[in-house]
Amino acid sequence: MTEAERETLETDVVIVGAGPAGLSCALRLAQLIEHCNGNPVPGATLSPENICVLEKAGEIGAHCLSGAILDPRSLGELVPDFEAKDAPLESPVKEDAVYFLTGSRRCKLPFIPPFLQNHGNHIVSVNKLAKWLGGLVEAAGVSLFPGFPGTEILYDGRRVAGVRTGDKGIDKNGNPKPNFQPGYDLRAKVTVFAEGARGSLTKQVVRGQGLDSGANPQVYSLGVKELWRIPAGRTHRGQVIHTAGWPLSAGQFGGGFIYAMEETLLSLGLVAGLDNEDPRFDVHNCFQQFKTHPFVKSLLDGGELLRYGAKTIPEGGYFSIPMTATDGALIIGDGAGFLNSQRLKGIHLAIKTGMLAAETIFEALGRRDCSQAALGQFETKWRESWVHDELWQVRNYRQGFEHGFWPGVLHAGLQMISGGRGVRARYPLRKDHEHMKRLDELPPNGPAKIRPDGRLTFDKLSDVYRSGTQHEEDQPCHLKIADFDICNNRCTREYGNPCQYFCPAAVYEMEENTDGSGRHLKINASNCVHCKTCDIADPYQIITWVPPEGGGGPRYERM
Repeated sequence: MTEAERETLETDVVIVGAGPAGLSCALRLAQLIEHCNGNPVPGATLSPENICVLEKAGEIGAHCLSGAILDPRSLGELVPDFEAKDAPLESPVKEDAVYFLTGSRRCKLPFIPPFLQNHGNHIVSVNKLAKWLGGLVEAAGVSLFPGFPGTEILYDGRRVAGVRTGDKGIDKNGNPKPNFQPGYDLRAKVTVFAEGARGSLTKQVVRGQGLDSGANPQVYSLGVKELWRIPAGRTHRGQVIHTAGWPLSAGQFGGGFIYAMEETLLSLGLVAGLDNEDPRFDVHNCFQQFKTHPFVKSLLDGGELLRYGAKTIPEGGYFSIPMTATDGALIIGDGAGFLNSQRLKGIHLAIKTGMLAAETIFEALGRRDCSQAALGQFETKWRESWVHDELWQVRNYRQGFEHGFWPGVLHAGLQMISGGRGVRARYPLRKDHEHMKRLDELPPNGPAKIRPDGRLTFDKLSDVYRSGTQHEEDQPCHLKIADFDICNNRCTREYGNPCQYFCPAAVYEMEENTDGSGRHLKINASNCVHCKTCDIADPYQIITWVPPEGGGGPRYERM
């Protein structure tokens, strides 16, 4: 396609991603513009209409998923009267409990670790929170564009100059269909990457401009979650339970969570590190096992599974955060790694970094200077804020678990009494996929597999159905494989094709060849819930996740 056929739109700010970080950035920027009305910033004409927020989901919030427990600190800074404005808070946390599980028993900790004490926090649906924030943003005059993924970064030299949105109406062979619509070039003075964990454009700009030079690699966990309607009398609204131990092994990082949104509505799930040694480990299967524990089963028996979803979580912490500013662009929220893996919280950090980015952009546009030096004030702002203080206290937390759960607990204890330091000033970290061992280095029998019963436990396809996931079938595959020969031969021998296990949505399937000569990789792209685990955990790093046609993917509700 020639550039003459592609429409170009000029704007001040384009924000890629309408999660808590991107929406908070847009709302705070609109607030600052409104506040300066009558006292305009010298040399700048600012308007909320010149702020554009792109979202790949068909509607705001549809791709947002978390546990979630919200620390309301930053929400109170952004919207001081958030309760009066009917913020969708499911329940204040009324009770915390932490259990260590074995296969058949539970042991309640006699005390709640300070970082898991949630007094003053709220159980929320981040999906509903994003919808509510989106309403405030739209009311402030900002332009929201759901169904428009950012697929390419526009540059002027090395300066980020905006993004290109995805074309619509391309068939699986790359040819235009009768309903073809070219994407737009949105050229902006400032581009904000707020794509969430492992954002496709964020990944490009970080690697392309060396923004992660000197940082630890980012590492991730995969969280799988279900929403259940249960009989009354088994829990109470506002109860928060966290678990450690079974069904995870002593060598694995992670745990379970059970949040009572209502007396009869449970949000529960399992989070497990993607730095797993065994290529046959399956987080979805492990979560189904979790539900068979007598304690968890006693809560769910006779209930009904309503919803399912999965999401990766950036857990590297302070030392894994890249440079968050470059010429013409900022990176905020989960995409930059602003998450406290000890507290299991990132929404409040996403909101705060969005606000600080907005203040930086407002000042830069006022000075007509959007260089890396000017936008670098964002680095200064977050490092001088409570964001830095919170992350500094847990700067070595996740790294301490690299060699297993119990060594991690020991390191965490040492860090708590040394202000986050532990036994060294900076713990190292390896990329998740570098931990994976070959099959010949492991016992022949992999992790136990559960047989779903369709009542308490479910297979991946049944769960994907409850995620509301839909994609246009006749479109190019958005999971780019650099070399299928590696998948069909070398990976089969060395790792047993781990993609068929680590994917929580049955996207990757090893199918028998018609001539009986072996198996080949089949990609069921329409199942994809956009968690990006494959992009992270593939041992050869030959899978690249890119956005599919706009509007496709999960349709989360109350997740």
